[in-house]
Amino acid sequence: MRISFKWTAIAVVAVIQSCAAQTYTECNPLEETCDPNDGLATYRFSTNFTTGDSAFDGWTTTSGTVTSTDLGALFTINEQGDAPTIETKFYIFFGYIEARFRAASGTGIVSTAILESDDLDEIDWEQVSTFDNQIQTNYFGKGNTTSYDRAITVSVSSPEETFHTYSISWTESATQWFVDGTLVRTLNYADAVGGKNYPQTPMRVRIGIWAGGDPSNSPGTIEWAGGETDYTQGPFSMYLESVRIVNYNPAEEYTYTDRTGSYTSISASNATSEDETEGEGQSSSIPVIPTTTRVAPSSSVTVSVTVTPSVCPTSSAVPTPSYTPVYGLGVSVRGSAAGMSSILGIVAIVIAGKVLF
Repeated sequence: MRISFKWTAIAVVAVIQSCAAQTYTECNPLEETCDPNDGLATYRFSTNFTTGDSAFDGWTTTSGTVTSTDLGALFTINEQGDAPTIETKFYIFFGYIEARFRAASGTGIVSTAILESDDLDEIDWEQVSTFDNQIQTNYFGKGNTTSYDRAITVSVSSPEETFHTYSISWTESATQWFVDGTLVRTLNYADAVGGKNYPQTPMRVRIGIWAGGDPSNSPGTIEWAGGETDYTQGPFSMYLESVRIVNYNPAEEYTYTDRTGSYTSISASNATSEDETEGEGQSSSIPVIPTTTRVAPSSSVTVSVTVTPSVCPTSSAVPTPSYTPVYGLGVSVRGSAAGMSSILGIVAIVIAGKVLF
């Protein structure tokens, strides 16, 4: 798959208000004492969103209305201000996340699947509907927006007409993005300002759509989104067929023991179960677990990841993850559905055919 290092050139800071439903935190543990994050105490969690309302067990709708259909969870923008979003009720601490969806169409409409922590570590998939042959990968560390040169776009065939599987393998050594099982990007710990900007704290999965082209947004945001959204051309809909999650460090709770934001500061209160979390509406099919080699961030060893999303053994056939949990840290994760008024600034910059981190 060809990787494109070019994104629409924007020379101004874009203040994105409509994106507030996707990115926010109620309590930043680097600034104040926060309650522990509720963890996923099992290694695996999966949801088939075609099976009815019970499919949303384990999820919270944080904005708008999201319903189950034969094609999956339906996220629709009908009018200005709509930004339907769901997120997991739990956090994971390093893992593998797979979302199969068909992005929304319509100028300026952005379909997103992201991981985000309470201290604003973030890993993104963002499909801007104006560009129907690509999807953007991105990341942030501790909400650092001093530069906006982290985004890389990758080619994908007709994401607004075709379901694709977008995956993230996230360890303390490296993060990798996959499209339909093909590796399209790797971010090593050391490449993110020596690890300072590397996402490394417990995260929730958040999925939704928003209008980057909303007329009330800044000119820079609208340009990044490919133009102004005309709501009379709606509705604009995204379908999420399924989500599969592997939590490499299952625990009931994750606690920040200091304000460094380092993964070594996270304490997990553990009551791990080998069972997969499934509700009546959730899929009994689970992914092949990525094979990872756990290495210290300072090591030069490259993380090896093998993902075969098309092969899904039954739960009884699934091996125990070969990833070594980080329980040596002191075995004992993030905000809630409110706080939708936060603002995320984005600038996408073209830098002579390459992107710096």
